[in-house]
Amino acid sequence: MNTLLEEYKKILDSVKSYVEDQLELGFSELPGNEQSKELTDSLFSMTGSSKKIAFNTMDEIRKAVEECKACPLHQTRTNVVFGTGNENTKLVFVGEAPGADEDHQGKPFVGKAGQKLTQIINAIKLSRDDVYITNVLKCRPPNNRNPLPNEIEACEPFLIAQLKLINPKIICTLGTFATQTLLRTDQQISRLRGKFHTYQGIRLMPTYHPAFLLRDPKFKKDVWEDVQKVKAEYDKE
Repeated sequence: MNTLLEEYKKILDSVKSYVEDQLELGFSELPGNEQSKELTDSLFSMTGSSKKIAFNTMDEIRKAVEECKACPLHQTRTNVVFGTGNENTKLVFVGEAPGADEDHQGKPFVGKAGQKLTQIINAIKLSRDDVYITNVLKCRPPNNRNPLPNEIEACEPFLIAQLKLINPKIICTLGTFATQTLLRTDQQISRLRGKFHTYQGIRLMPTYHPAFLLRDPKFKKDVWEDVQKVKAEYDKE
């Protein structure tokens, strides 16, 4: 119990810091599901403020990301890597964090893993223009290391805001960190992939990250099975 309380306090402290930063930037409302609304209300009562934060456009979210200093990654990035694609799509792909190519170009999934993702999307008779692609983190971790918990906590509100505005029917999470972040679980991707889960009423299919396929091609069959299910759901919608 004490461990859970400590973890909860860390999350609250991180979100509180994010909220205060956004108030300083001039945002007046924070969108989200009922759960995030309750959390936000409690945080504002802690800070003594009656204001809430909201993003009405992707440009507003992007501006907030570009000005964000909630974690140290803003000090080492070359560019914010926000997201690209169709903002009215039914299908969003969510990865974990930008790599070197993405940091250089300011676009998600443009390196070798991005080329693999493009092949996967094309294989189900879609293009990158048909879908939206983003990451949990909007800044590159140094040396492409794994995202840290405090970085995920600081950046996740931006992902939530993106998903709220797009309001997709299906999310395909790529890899462990994106999947565990949205599903609030510590289960391994190998146990979660292959079947649909639910995120805020949205169908969510976890699958392996394209970079993992480059390292271990034998899992291509699993990913192909996963994205075929995604496409079937896409066609139904």
